[in-house]
Amino acid sequence: MFNKSKMVGSLLGLGFFLALTPNIGLAEMEMPASAEKQTSQFQKLEQPLGLKLAVALGGLGLIGAELWWFMFSKTKSQKAQVKQGIQEIDIVVDGGYTPDRIEVAAGEPVKLNFYRQDPSSCLEQVLLPDFSKALDLALNQTTSVEVVPEKSGEYTFTCGMNMYRGVIKAE
Repeated sequence: MFNKSKMVGSLLGLGFFLALTPNIGLAEMEMPASAEKQTSQFQKLEQPLGLKLAVALGGLGLIGAELWWFMFSKTKSQKAQVKQGIQEIDIVVDGGYTPDRIEVAAGEPVKLNFYRQDPSSCLEQVLLPDFSKALDLALNQTTSVEVVPEKSGEYTFTCGMNMYRGVIKAE
């Protein structure tokens, strides 16, 4: 009826749980009279002017780097090459997509050749939601897909976790 190993395992688990939970009784104890009284005022700490300036300039530098990264570091677009009546472009998948902005002509077929070099699980799939396509990318191999952007506009492609993105700009 009772399994001895399950009973021992349950008791050990309960013992670990009780040992790891904080002891509330200790937290509610009063401090000894010899403990220093707390004041409601902050104590002023003097720092050298050079250190204050270094921290302020470092913070401004980091803010500037972040603004540059998210607003001004866009890669240049690359135009797809026409081969046998099909627009074709090779995209290297290694820590993102290179190139990540592709210019194509609207209404004509486009062949995207994804060559995956990055072994991370995030980049093992590419999603093209505007074309209802999802591709599994094999490591160190080229995987191709053909799409037709019917209208002018931007069509995005992303990794499986939506962290890395690229854009197909149809004109």
